Amino acid sequence: MSTTATTAGAQASLQEFDRTTSRWGQLTMLAALLLSLAGPFYLVFFADLGVTGTMVWTAALAVGAAFFVLWFVEPITYYPVLGPAAMYQAFMIGNIANKLLPSAMVAQATIGAKPGTKKADFSALMAICGAAMVHVFSMLVFVGLLGTWLLTLIPVEVMDVARLYIFPSIIGAVLVQLVVSAKQPRVTIIAVGVAMLVVFVLVPMFPAIAKLATGITVVATAALAWFARSRNDAGQAPELVN
Repeated sequence: MSTTATTAGAQASLQEFDRTTSRWGQLTMLAALLLSLAGPFYLVFFADLGVTGTMVWTAALAVGAAFFVLWFVEPITYYPVLGPAAMYQAFMIGNIANKLLPSAMVAQATIGAKPGTKKADFSALMAICGAAMVHVFSMLVFVGLLGTWLLTLIPVEVMDVARLYIFPSIIGAVLVQLVVSAKQPRVTIIAVGVAMLVVFVLVPMFPAIAKLATGITVVATAALAWFARSRNDAGQAPELVN
């Protein structure tokens, strides 16, 4: 009986945590949206810069055309790893793919948390907090205080090479970490196959879909992985913590 009561209490606490996170997360994101629009709103309507409505809508449509697919792909891609609470943090902080997602995945792999469990969600939450603190501290010290001095010590050739390879190296490390932690060879093979098909076959044949390549790859991989998934664990109850 005590075990049952403890489990029920834990579930109630987790549900309350989810409700609180959802409420304050939405309010915080709304406040951030309003604050981020306050500056442009002032410049358009009060700064007399000659910005017209046509110019604003043209710019908005251009940005939407460039990032429309990512607005759907990124939340779907990140949610299974980060969970609901960390998603609010991640989209508030930014630099998800190259900073927050790797931090969350390393934390989950270190403590053996399975993606989709509350243990994984909480570990991602704390990892993002730590990553944000380290980022702010390093920016304060190495950019705010020592940035100009450090740039004078780094050769231009090294900086050019770093700009060229730093992002692919980070994404490559994230990909390897995801493959190792997920332990789903069937899904990995499907994802690699679909990505190669889209990049080396579909895009050269139909260049107009180049900007949609990421979205097509994610959707096709998710669909094929769903149909090709293992049915062995289908009847098992979901885990509460890990």
